[in-house]
Formats: sequence, structure tokens, C-alpha cells
Amino acid sequence: MKDPRQVILRPIISERSYDLIEQNRYTFEVAKQASKIEIGQAIESIFGVTVLSVNTMNVSGKPKRVRYAKGTTRSWKKAIVTLKEGETIEAFGV
Repeated sequence: MKDPRQVILRPIISERSYDLIEQNRYTFEVAKQASKIEIGQAIESIFGVTVLSVNTMNVSGKPKRVRYAKGTTRSWKKAIVTLKEGETIEAFGV
């Protein structure tokens, strides 16, 4: 297994992610090559919680332009992790 700190890059802090916390679901940016099993094991080892399910999605980069040069922002992978009822992650400060 990879180092859990290389699999989980950062928590996603947004209005939608805070609405999902009420349903016991937490959102993280993860490594692009990480599988759902690796993500679940990393969350369990870092935060000491029980993961019920992991949903992932690839977020594509948006087209951007700076003067005459065209390009895109970086693409990344997002994971929404559902925890066992009654367990929380304090990193989100809720």
C-alpha cells in the first residue's frame, strides 16, 4: 500500500462539501492514480474512522486564456467518502 499522505492530498472546503457533511460524507482531493480501495484505507489509517463507501470522479481542467496564450487549468481527482454513522472527521472543523 502507498503512503496514506500521498493518496489523500487535501480536504475540499466548499458550500457543497459542508452540506454533505450533514449526511456523513466528506470530500477530498486525491492522487489521480489512486483506487477506491487505496483511498478508503488511507482515510481509515489517517483519521481512525470506518469507511462505508468511496465515490470518485475525475475533474477536468477548464479552458483559460492569458492575453494571447490559451491553456487549461490542471485536472484532478475528487473522492467523496461516506463514513459509518456516528463517526466524524475533525479536520473539517464542524
